[in-house]
Amino acid sequence: MEYNEVIEKIKFDAKGLVPAIAQDINTKKVLMMAYMNKESIKKTLEDKKVCYYSRSREKLWVKGETSGNFQSLKGFSYDCDGDTVLLEVQQKGPACHTGKYSCFHNYVLDERDNKDKVVEKLYEIIQDRKINPKENSYTNYLFKEGIDKILKKVAEESGEVIIASKNQDKNELVYEISDLVYHTLVLMVEKKVNIGEIKEELIKRHK
Repeated sequence: MEYNEVIEKIKFDAKGLVPAIAQDINTKKVLMMAYMNKESIKKTLEDKKVCYYSRSREKLWVKGETSGNFQSLKGFSYDCDGDTVLLEVQQKGPACHTGKYSCFHNYVLDERDNKDKVVEKLYEIIQDRKINPKENSYTNYLFKEGIDKILKKVAEESGEVIIASKNQDKNELVYEISDLVYHTLVLMVEKKVNIGEIKEELIKRHK
């Protein structure tokens, strides 16, 4: 289907705009809601980099053009009525201008079971600590000390995993692997490597 054919199936409002919801392709978390017009949709589909329409500035804006927090388009769909667009994206850095991973961070009710997304959630928390430091935070201590300290901890925890494996104590091994995962995630945030990139590499190897 040609892009113009897609655009013709979307119902724009009187101002030529349609709501667009951005969702992280990896975590499935809703990141933000903005607006698009025909031109921004076409540009997004062609460039595979999300472009919105700013109502306040009355012009197109590529997400991340000033912050560097670009959204790479991985999926594009519209709802049954054609009046809302869903963008599945790979988000670089935080999506919200406040520095939060998602614009939807003001929870009133949260009864989700996040066990299956615990690694993504931990990554999100570590990323937030990097952007919004908290006093007495061990994570912020690592970031403050810098890459050499982070690498030292990754090396230390790798050694602890080896020792725990040799000791044949499963509980100890689980504990040490968890430490290694945490410190590896800190390293990933420090070096701007996201979980989606790791998943893509693993999928590529599997294929």
